[in-house]
Amino acid sequence: MKYLLQKLGLFVLTLWAAITLNFFLPRLMPGSPADAAIAKLSQNGPVSDATRAAIEAQLGVPTGSMWDQYVTYLGQVARLDFGVSYTFYPQSVASMVSTALPYTIVLVGVVTVLAFVLGTLIGVAAAWRRGTWLDSLPTLTGSFLSTFPYFWTALLLLFFLGYVLHWFPTTGAYSATTTPGFTGEFIVDLIRHAALPALTILLTSLGGWIIGMRNAMINTLGDDYVTFAEANGLRGRTIALRYAARNAILPNLTGFGLTLGGVVGGSILVEQVFGYPGIGYLLFNAVIGQDYPLMQALFLMITVSVLIANFLVDILYGVLDPRTRR
Repeated sequence: MKYLLQKLGLFVLTLWAAITLNFFLPRLMPGSPADAAIAKLSQNGPVSDATRAAIEAQLGVPTGSMWDQYVTYLGQVARLDFGVSYTFYPQSVASMVSTALPYTIVLVGVVTVLAFVLGTLIGVAAAWRRGTWLDSLPTLTGSFLSTFPYFWTALLLLFFLGYVLHWFPTTGAYSATTTPGFTGEFIVDLIRHAALPALTILLTSLGGWIIGMRNAMINTLGDDYVTFAEANGLRGRTIALRYAARNAILPNLTGFGLTLGGVVGGSILVEQVFGYPGIGYLLFNAVIGQDYPLMQALFLMITVSVLIANFLVDILYGVLDPRTRR
């Protein structure tokens, strides 16, 4: 319980620091948040003070002292009220994020978990059968695929499987002729559109999990307790999964926590290449359009997701390795 309270206290403190930094950083930048919108409007002629005041009121530009703004901001964060998007005005930031978030969680989240599970199991098998083709084949293939950048793999798959063979759609999350809804036709259409970006993420991330787990597993297999278990006649599967893999997975678990936390940020390049309307695609457009409220909300979401993932990994660490609770 003491370990859990310590981690929970550290999580709350770090979360408060992240929210506070997210409040001050945009305000350290030159100009007001409405300057970008007014600059676009001024291209058609001079902007009067009354027009500027009206734009600031419409966009919800904060007023008052810094402390008052900070208190107001904390209340808005608690209500998940991040204002109005400049780029997609008059849509609210919350509605845009809630629309894009399911696409990223389903695409990047599911593929990340799948890559971690597959890579870990293959890494365990490769280490247990080291020196055989079960070791060399996945290790060499994983090393080869992990050297490819995301965007390069995405462009290759897009060209061959999309434009040449026409096996999968090349852009978007679903066809314009399909009506969104919980129907078999729409779900199949979603899966076909997500296939290429999912395959890109899986191919480029699987090798890292295989190699990391294999190396950690080989080091663990040399420990005395594994030799003792073998001498007592335990089954190979029991030794590999129940004893060796349980300790060897800890470094991989740390990397998984960081990767899982970054799921909300999405794979920006992949989503941009395939025009997939997830959080990464939204963040790219927010940066291009200088949409400060949208950027601020997305950065906060990414930070909070990383903190939550690390908190859960710390708790899981305490369960798998009781020494960390001391």
